[in-house]
Amino acid sequence: MSITKQDADYEGDDSASGNWDDYPLDSVFVRTETRTVSDVVNRIQNNRYILDPDFQRDFVWSTEKQSKLIESCVMRIPLPVFYVAEAEDGRIVVVDGLQRLTTFARFLTGQLRLAGLRKGQSTTDGPSLDGKTFSDLPLNLQERVLDTQLTMYILDAKAPERARLDIFERVNSGEALTRQQMRNALYNGSGTTWLKEAASGHMFIAATGGALDSRSMRDREAINRFCAFKLLGSKSYTSGDMDTFLAQGLKRLSTLSDNERKQLKIGFDEALGLNRELFGEHAFRRSLASYETNPRRTPLNISLFEVCTVTMFGIAPLLNTSQKERLKSGLIELIRDDDHFRRSISYSTNSSQPVSVRFAALEELISGLA
Repeated sequence: MSITKQDADYEGDDSASGNWDDYPLDSVFVRTETRTVSDVVNRIQNNRYILDPDFQRDFVWSTEKQSKLIESCVMRIPLPVFYVAEAEDGRIVVVDGLQRLTTFARFLTGQLRLAGLRKGQSTTDGPSLDGKTFSDLPLNLQERVLDTQLTMYILDAKAPERARLDIFERVNSGEALTRQQMRNALYNGSGTTWLKEAASGHMFIAATGGALDSRSMRDREAINRFCAFKLLGSKSYTSGDMDTFLAQGLKRLSTLSDNERKQLKIGFDEALGLNRELFGEHAFRRSLASYETNPRRTPLNISLFEVCTVTMFGIAPLLNTSQKERLKSGLIELIRDDDHFRRSISYSTNSSQPVSVRFAALEELISGLA
């Protein structure tokens, strides 16, 4: 994935891939199963496979390329393996092989007519396949497609969160995915739907200046961090494992009632609005410490975003003008003059100690406004 202008306006640690030293070399996170095309397509039709997990990975194969895959099945040419992952609800998330599985589903349901194959070339069992749909094939060739064996490498749902994302990252042969896109696939549901809606909200776009790329889900990652720290609490973040923490936050978000998610959105928007009111286009950026003398705007800082939205949740309607001014000057002073706070939003920001430092400092500042 190429770096966009929006990607360049993002500052902070990724919930980055772990080191393989974190996992024993003999740990088994992947098992192998063989399934037929017929079986897999049947499961796809029964919503057992997640083919479109909403991370912009559209179906892009040309008709000719799809046709050659079907032709390979008829010719009994072995196919590359498929990598899939178990979701917690038992469904299967396609990691690598989306295009091929979609092709099989389209062909067996009559949505694909083979094209681009050499019309003068016949198979050993009959005429050319060019122009044929599945129902046009003779019975023996239909059976050959249906019985084609697909080797599935299945990523276990019980594998540690970082291991799941690391493996996901290694085996995906298509466009490189961000960690948030992987989370979105593995935990697709009411929680990820809420993230998507929050990211498209006017208040979020205004407060962040549209700085976070929606295609790579940088916007949803930021909101995922807000949710995790708000719902689980900053004090529960002790391991320094942001991947697991964000996954836990998504799981917790999905357990809320519709009304609880509605109230969370209201409070989130109020916190965004308060930051926008106090700091304008420098909200969530380290440049807010010097913007009065230097108008240059620095990239959006993800650590400032999470700590400001969480600690300012619910307080906007309670603050008078004087308190808002004290909050504004207090945060500017922290970034400008407090070396511990400044380091906590600048270096090793996903480590537990910097998280503790920045939340403690903002909570103390806000408690002193009363």
